Parts: sequence; structure tokens; C-alpha cells
Amino acid sequence: MTTERVSKETAVKKILVTWVACSALSVFAQEKDAAIKGIEEYRAMLEDGNPAELYEVKGEELWKQKRGPKNASLEQCDLGKGPGVVKGAFVELPRFFPDTGRVQDLESRLLTCMETLQGIDVKQVSTRNFGKGETANVVALATWIASQSKGMAFNLPFNTQAERDMYEVGKRLFFMRGGPHDFACASCHSEDGRRIRLQELPNLTKNPGNGVGFAAWPAYRVSNGQMWSMQHRINDCYRQQRFPEPEFASDATIALSVYMGVNAKGATSIAPAIKR
Repeated sequence: MTTERVSKETAVKKILVTWVACSALSVFAQEKDAAIKGIEEYRAMLEDGNPAELYEVKGEELWKQKRGPKNASLEQCDLGKGPGVVKGAFVELPRFFPDTGRVQDLESRLLTCMETLQGIDVKQVSTRNFGKGETANVVALATWIASQSKGMAFNLPFNTQAERDMYEVGKRLFFMRGGPHDFACASCHSEDGRRIRLQELPNLTKNPGNGVGFAAWPAYRVSNGQMWSMQHRINDCYRQQRFPEPEFASDATIALSVYMGVNAKGATSIAPAIKR
């Protein structure tokens, strides 16, 4: 066999290998596009009857209902735009509150109002019973309040040193690797185009990815029939990383929300959304 013939056969093999590889990638891309399209159609069908509406109704009732030892409603709760003002509050949280001297997200601020206005023992609220008791009430309240800002753009205040500090803490926590699998939030949510099974993983370090992720919670989870607030979402991320679960409304969860929320500036809130 001549050297020229061997060279030609080698070239043909390389062409065939390249063609097969390209064909496989093309098929994979088509299957991926079909899967994404199928998921989008599935979500669109679910949107017609999002069960989150039931939680919105419950949340509004809880907001106006006189409860607790002080027999008071939450209608004087200040979520950052003045006592009782709900519209537009969600898209400006977390933020710094002078009365508590803390940066608070929606759920932690609700705990403050429940305690001070109604006299409710907020120690009942924990990560161990998201769907029960006062924890479930906080989720319902958060769902209704979020719905009042649906379609509005996120614009978290970023003026105080406390807010800037929480952003930096949240950023460090987002990229901090640890646990038995050496995972971080960034392991799944810091690059475009990542997926796990059929689930797209939004890039939470920027827009539009952070708009898709942060701007969607609270959301109804079809897979387990539960309404999840952002506190629940972050808690579950820690669980999946095999980290110790954070306390409800801890500074760590709020810092992560500040980091994601600031990155989501300008994104339109779609909460309460619906998830698989």
C-alpha cells in the first residue's frame, strides 16, 4: 500500500469521524430544543390555572385579619414604602430597615411585623414546617404581597453600607464551595446553558438569568403540590448541596437574596410563578 493511499484513507476516516460527530451534535441539539419546547408548552398550560392564586387569596385575608395577642392586622406593616403600602414593595426587597437596624427580605420583614403589631410568637416559624402553621401563613402572605408587584421591575435599594455589605457577603456565599460534594450555588447557577435532567439552570450572576430565577419566587411547585417562598427555595438548595440547612430568615439567606436581587435589577417580576 502506497504512502499516498494511506494518507487518503486517513483523511477519509477523519472526514467520516467529523461527520458522525457533527451529526450526533445536530441530533442532540434537536432533541434538546424539542425538550425545551415541550417544557415551555407544559408550563404554559399550567399557567392557565396556577394554584398560587389560592395562596394569594389566603395571604390577603391574613394581611387584613386581626390576629395574635394584640388582636391586630398587618395593615400598618411597613415593607419599605410606608405603613400599609404593598404595591411595589416586593421588587425593592431585601432592603435596610432603620427600625430593626437590619437588611431584611420579605419573609423576615413579615416576621417583624407579626411580632410587633400582632404579638405573635415568631419562633413558631421554622424551616422544619414550611407547609404548616405560622410558617405556611408567612408563605401565603409573601405570595399575595409578591402578586401586587407582578410585572414591575426589580430595583433593590443599594445605598446604605449595610446593603452593600450584605451584597458582598451574599456573593461570597454564592461562590463558596463546601460540603461532601464540594458544591457551591455557583456550581449550578453561574454559567449560561446549564441543565440538570430536563431542568434549565438559570445563571443567577446576571440578567436575564437572574430575572428568570430570582424574579419567579414565590412559586407553586407542581412536583410536590407546595407553594415555595424564596426562603424555601434557598433552603432546598442548601439541602441539595448537603450543607446544614439554614435557619428561617437567617442573615445568610437574606445575603444571598441581596446578591441575586441586585443582579436582577431591571428584570420583570413574574411571581408568583409556577414551577415543575
